[in-house]
Amino acid sequence: MKPEDLLLLLTRQMPYGKYKGRLIADLPGQYLNWFAREGFPNGEIGQLLQLMQEIDHNGLSELLTPLRQQLNIRPNSNPGR
Repeated sequence: MKPEDLLLLLTRQMPYGKYKGRLIADLPGQYLNWFAREGFPNGEIGQLLQLMQEIDHNGLSELLTPLRQQLNIRPNSNPGR
């Protein structure tokens, strides 16, 4: 993980599926766990989903709060929408 990956969790949107358009950081834990069981997609999105699943699974989602506040991003918001 690179430090800038945390920023990407708060700025990248899910490009497809049930939660298309939702920020990666705001995806529900059960959805992230489904990917963990079934396999993460290739590429950047897969890496970000895996990182967010690890953060969520370990109860560390609050680590993103200071960055959210700095960027003025509310949970479940979608920049550019």
